[in-house]
Amino acid sequence: MSFDPKIGWALLLALVLETAAVFVWTGDASARLRMVERRLEAESTLAERIATMEAQLTDARASLDRIERRLDAKP
Repeated sequence: MSFDPKIGWALLLALVLETAAVFVWTGDASARLRMVERRLEAESTLAERIATMEAQLTDARASLDRIERRLDAKP
């Protein structure tokens, strides 16, 4: 059983091209993953800031309620 030398070279070339395509795809997937990680990090920082602002707003609302009660209680 013998093979045509052209088939051997064509097969080798196909394997090299497929391997290169895998490396390109892996690099692209890695770049997308880094972008998602950066976005999640930015959103977590934003979520922390919003939570802090909500707590401050709750405290301000409680202070305002106390002030209103004191003003209403004065004759």
